[in-house]
Amino acid sequence: MPSVATMSGRWMPARTTRPNEVLCSNSQTPVSTTANPVQLYLLFPLTSEQNTVSTVQNTLLVGGLVLLLLLAGITNLVTRLVVRPVRQAAAAAEQFADGDLDQRLAVLGEDDLAKLAVSYNEMAASIQRQIRQLEDFGGLQRRFTSDVSHELRTPLTTVRMAADVLHASREQFPAGLARSTELLVDELDRFEALLGDLLEISRYDANAATLDAESADVCDLVRRAAADAEQLAARRGTRIDFRLPPEPCVAEVDRRRVERILRNLLDNAVEHGEGRDVVVTVAGDRDAVAVAVRDHGVGFGPAEQQMVFDRFWRADPARARTTGGTGLGLAIARSLTNLHGGSMRLRSKLGAGTVVCVTLPRDARQARATIAAAA
Repeated sequence: MPSVATMSGRWMPARTTRPNEVLCSNSQTPVSTTANPVQLYLLFPLTSEQNTVSTVQNTLLVGGLVLLLLLAGITNLVTRLVVRPVRQAAAAAEQFADGDLDQRLAVLGEDDLAKLAVSYNEMAASIQRQIRQLEDFGGLQRRFTSDVSHELRTPLTTVRMAADVLHASREQFPAGLARSTELLVDELDRFEALLGDLLEISRYDANAATLDAESADVCDLVRRAAADAEQLAARRGTRIDFRLPPEPCVAEVDRRRVERILRNLLDNAVEHGEGRDVVVTVAGDRDAVAVAVRDHGVGFGPAEQQMVFDRFWRADPARARTTGGTGLGLAIARSLTNLHGGSMRLRSKLGAGTVVCVTLPRDARQARATIAAAA
């Protein structure tokens, strides 16, 4: 066994360390002796301290795991009690907004979320009742319009026959009576146009409108519709400028209804064009034909553009009364465009005029079948 010198100069046996024993030394301390200076090293084991550190580490590890499990449990509980009901309420609100009026929330317990579910269900039931009432009222209104329009056709036909007889003999009447006869015929024309609009709207609302599709050149339909609008354009001092492609734009469409769409757009452009030129552009590709009608009038603001296709809405009621407008022209045009499976877009700016673009598929029946299959 090795020995070490003590501070008093005596020799004592030194302790032998085991191979796996952890030793630690303090700072070197010189010892004064009569001989050469001697450095003393104190060696002692740290087994107990290392065990204590290991115990603390294990305790912290186990405590951390327990804390994580507790946190996961609290998160799951909060999710079940708060987040999940809120998500269910949001999903129910989205389905209700998409048209599922029977969507309701389950009421569980008596907490604040349960009170929220009860309030939501009451609100949804109230909205559903009001929507059903509006639908019933709208149905009655459509039936009334349809019935009145059909009932007025018979007396209107009789009055038209009598007016035509008087108009044909107007040269034999005094000047005042002849003028009255001309006014009677003009007002009958306006009344027939209004009655035709109401009948078209009622057929569309009742899903009774059918397409008599046949092959037609859209450019020819544009020219025919413009010929009907020439009289109004002449009174307004407006020139209709055509920009048509050199080749025909043939499509399977309902001639009468497409002419009505174009005539309504042209009449509307001439009336609101402030006497400036109206430009009609036709273009086509393999699948569709587009017709754009542009005027350079006063135009519409952003708020008015959202209502321009509403029935009986008129941008300038005072001016519309002087021209006989009813506010049904664009509404009917869009309805007939949808009947063809096409689309209608409007772009306008105050002071810069309005552009209305109608896109019609080359084959209206196939387009409607595709839309019905997608719905």
